[in-house]
Amino acid sequence: MDDDTIYKILPVLLCALAIPVSMFFWIGNIAYSKLASDNQDNVIPPTRWLFSLLVPLLLMMYGLKRKGVNKSGAALGFLFAIVLSIASHAYLACLATFFFSSSRATKFRAHLKRKFEEDFQGGEGRRNWAQVICNAGMATQLALLYLLDCGYGERPIDFGQLYRSSWLGIAVMSAFACSNGDTWASELGTVLARGDPFLITNRKRVPRGTNGGVSFIGLVVSFLGGLAIGLSYYLTVRYTVDSKILELSPNQWPVIVFGGVAGLLGSIVDSIIGATLQYSGVDPRGKIVERPGKGVKHICGVRILDNHSVNLISSIITALLMPSVAMQFWNHF
Repeated sequence: MDDDTIYKILPVLLCALAIPVSMFFWIGNIAYSKLASDNQDNVIPPTRWLFSLLVPLLLMMYGLKRKGVNKSGAALGFLFAIVLSIASHAYLACLATFFFSSSRATKFRAHLKRKFEEDFQGGEGRRNWAQVICNAGMATQLALLYLLDCGYGERPIDFGQLYRSSWLGIAVMSAFACSNGDTWASELGTVLARGDPFLITNRKRVPRGTNGGVSFIGLVVSFLGGLAIGLSYYLTVRYTVDSKILELSPNQWPVIVFGGVAGLLGSIVDSIIGATLQYSGVDPRGKIVERPGKGVKHICGVRILDNHSVNLISSIITALLMPSVAMQFWNHF
């Protein structure tokens, strides 16, 4: 059986399995709830189980077909998407927005990026399991905490009445906004900016593709990347939460603004760490490399972290900082 036939049959088989698998999880959830307590409020309905299996399946198959992820990345991303969707559909919307927009950004003007990045793969590059962990791992852990502490379901941001769910909601959104903002800055800023970027630690001009190099246009698109995540979160809450609950809650639109702030903050944190703890050099061909070697001229940083580690640390820092920022300024909007 050739690959084309497999890709045609596999989606049908997986979708067919989604119904019995979702029913299995639903029955298991009911059984656990009865054994744990008499409260049935936290029983996840079968429709939610089904939705939280089918939509991640479609995302996984799309990613494989479009060569956005490899098999390991698709498998782990599928599991992460299930957790995020069960916890809150707003979290899944953030993941989907990040996946689609960052994939497009990576392929944007790929021929230019190949000129100055040694390991750039462009349209041929597929996200693996390590990249999935670094970009969505923090958000998924927070979603698990949300499930354990608050239960499932979409809730408005209300630090007065729903402090814990609001804190975790902003944290999850900010983790994705950080990843998306940094990706937009790296993939779009490097080819949209007219001149070379400057190193964020000393403001000296450095070649394009240098870790820690920033430009004005790069900072702007990082804000826009975070804004896209905030917008997806807002729209999901707006159309899934009961209107009567929303009327009694604070304005929800500021989450869009804080998404933009998280994207910008995450990009700045990523650049600072990249400029100091990630090696950047230029080889004899004029391409940026992340390891010393023969003929490589050092630009900045030391070889302690790689790009995946920097992305993970940046998302963790942004996710932990942004809820406090949002809580302080939310009521001023």
